[in-house]
Amino acid sequence: MRLVSLSTRAVLRMSDANPSSRPSSFEDRYRLYLDESGDHVFRETQELSHRFLALLGCWFRNPDYVRFHQALEALKYNHLPHHPDEPVILHREDMVNARRAFKILRDEGKRKAFDADLLQLIQQAQFKMVVVVIDKQALKSAYGNAAAHPYHLALGFLLQRYVGYLNHINRVGDVMAEARGGKEDRLLAESYIRIYEGGVWMTRANAFQAALSSRQLKLKDKRANIAGLQLADMLAYPVKLWVLHQYGLAEPGPTTFGHRLMEVARSKFNSHLYDGQVEGYGFVLFPKPL
Repeated sequence: MRLVSLSTRAVLRMSDANPSSRPSSFEDRYRLYLDESGDHVFRETQELSHRFLALLGCWFRNPDYVRFHQALEALKYNHLPHHPDEPVILHREDMVNARRAFKILRDEGKRKAFDADLLQLIQQAQFKMVVVVIDKQALKSAYGNAAAHPYHLALGFLLQRYVGYLNHINRVGDVMAEARGGKEDRLLAESYIRIYEGGVWMTRANAFQAALSSRQLKLKDKRANIAGLQLADMLAYPVKLWVLHQYGLAEPGPTTFGHRLMEVARSKFNSHLYDGQVEGYGFVLFPKPL
């Protein structure tokens, strides 16, 4: 697997440009939204939810994001009990289990109508997606106590692909993740700064600094009703399972809404800008099975 989403030479050449000279009006800027499936703790287990950590990112150009946000709010208004002062936050586990604000989805007819409109909304949305899946068991086996923190390792892979895209199209963008609170937020913010200032693997720091408009990672609470974070939350688990299935590490399971969601989401994967390759650009598994 190649570790960069463009050739190293191309990324370095484009990153030499002064970022202040890039188009930076609202219409030209991008934002990456992050969420994860799984946890970062090393455990001796084969259970998928604990062995594999997935970090998924979706990036939008600002005008496309505004349209997505408006469409998502309209979906909530049309299908769910909804008040502007207490907006419904789309959360995958609550949706699947039809709990809290999603109790209405226990009605089969209303569930089908909601699912159909949600799938259409995602299909029509203009965004690109990258998921990085870390096999924590294989990582620990290969590197022992020197193994990198799984979440921060995944963040490096993901940012590498995001800035590769931005550098190719000569644009800038920033990054937003869901706030977890306390120590986790501090460690994540420090990891972001470390990549911004020092680069990672074959991508030098100036590639990140040319593409990222902020030295700081933006963190927002789930209650802030950020459409991009809600989208990443919905996609992280089914996309992780899809990637694991590609490598024979998970069974596809019964036909579910997650499968229908993947049929729509697969077209959103980031890909090589010249030959369309998706593996290594839209999805990464690390370490890869031998």
